[in-house]
Amino acid sequence: MKTGIHPTYYPEATVTCACGNTWKTGSTVESIHTDVCSNCHPFYTGEQRIVDTEGQVERFYKKLQARQEYLEEHDSRDTGSALLELPIVELELGSRPEKALAQAGIATVGQALDRLQQGDDSLLSIEGFGQKSLIDLKKRLRQRGVSFPEEQPAPAP
Repeated sequence: MKTGIHPTYYPEATVTCACGNTWKTGSTVESIHTDVCSNCHPFYTGEQRIVDTEGQVERFYKKLQARQEYLEEHDSRDTGSALLELPIVELELGSRPEKALAQAGIATVGQALDRLQQGDDSLLSIEGFGQKSLIDLKKRLRQRGVSFPEEQPAPAP
């Protein structure tokens, strides 16, 4: 070995854990301090414990709390009137159904919902607005929070 280039080796270096456990080992550092050891690590002890390093768990719970509050506020907001004034074009149904609805004088979601209350046939009777367009319209409205009563199947003859 070359002399003078190697660090000092301490055969009796002391390792101290945050839980209070200490033991001796060989190291180039005389005293070692650690946060977790085999006596307190959840993997070895079998206990369910969250080891928090630098407040990561608290930050996560804080973000989770803020998300919950945002969702509650968002759900409680009254978006009904804004939805009724939304132009049909915003639903992105396609050019043909949008054009058919515009020719029938239906320009907003509120007008389309009025027609839907009269029954599906009131919209299906519009030239150029078929069954697929009706399904797409209902799907887009459901995505925006509109609920429809369960449709009853036609009775068999």
